[in-house]
Amino acid sequence: MQATVVNSNVNNQIIDETEVIQKASSSFIEANTIKVNLKHLKEDCIIPVFSKDNESTISHFQFINKAFEVVKDLFPDFNPKEPEIRVSHEIKGRVPSAIGKPAKELLEAEKTVYYERCAFLIELHQAKEVVNGNALTLSVGGVRSYSQENLYSKKSVEKFKIFIGYQNKVCTNLCIATDGFSNEVRISSINELQTDMCNLFSNYDRIKHLGMMERMSRYFLDEEQFAHLIGKIRIYQHLEKSDQRLKQPFLLNDGQVNSVVRDYFNCPNFSRDTNKNISLWSLYNLFTEANKSSYIDNNLERNVNAYEFINSIAYSLQNEQPNWFLPL
Repeated sequence: MQATVVNSNVNNQIIDETEVIQKASSSFIEANTIKVNLKHLKEDCIIPVFSKDNESTISHFQFINKAFEVVKDLFPDFNPKEPEIRVSHEIKGRVPSAIGKPAKELLEAEKTVYYERCAFLIELHQAKEVVNGNALTLSVGGVRSYSQENLYSKKSVEKFKIFIGYQNKVCTNLCIATDGFSNEVRISSINELQTDMCNLFSNYDRIKHLGMMERMSRYFLDEEQFAHLIGKIRIYQHLEKSDQRLKQPFLLNDGQVNSVVRDYFNCPNFSRDTNKNISLWSLYNLFTEANKSSYIDNNLERNVNAYEFINSIAYSLQNEQPNWFLPL
């Protein structure tokens, strides 16, 4: 197993916004989501309750607003941008006085709405790094899905996901390390969120994360290795669960793998080079780009999995260790 090694550095510097090329329509997550703002969540959306005791759930607005307050408190030297919010699975309703009224005749004041799933990103645009020639911005965010709550029961602890990591400004891809993500935040009141966010942020090793991403650019796969990797990924998805557990997990689905292969040839930022080689950094970004089509529920888990998977490939190449996904 051969690896091509190049030298690269992580440069800590402030970058002018005009130097960043970014897709105008791109977001950190796409799938079937729509963009909304905090005002809409606060003023236009109803709040689901636990049906047995009619106790209120923690609303999307409360979750995001509290996170924004925590970020401003924990990072006083930075000026965080307004949260970018994406929602999906709209639940429509109507007020009692509109019962029986044809939908086309409903007035706006007679309609109700809330969203089952919500994801948000808060960008600390002054906390910038350059990794492998790409501008990265420190970012904080979270995910909430009412589908993971038993709303037919009495009020209980509610589940949230939070993260801290980087956003690649070339393509708005999220770069999240394992220690920067928690999918088991369970709180009974919104004020408990601050403790969980502080714990996550204090355990996040920013320098290690940047170094691991910088390392990705040192190793390349040739066309044969890339083709072998894609073939093994497709085989992995059909293995018995017991066999999958013996191998490095890979969570992207078939459609997303197809996107990776297409972008291997055509992506303007991360396609193969003129020698038909692709760096692990570029491959990682093809994975995270494809992951944008994941639903809100599993987007963050797949993002972290892409990071772990690429680093397992890098480890095998660096140490010339066997890897089931690579040719011998």
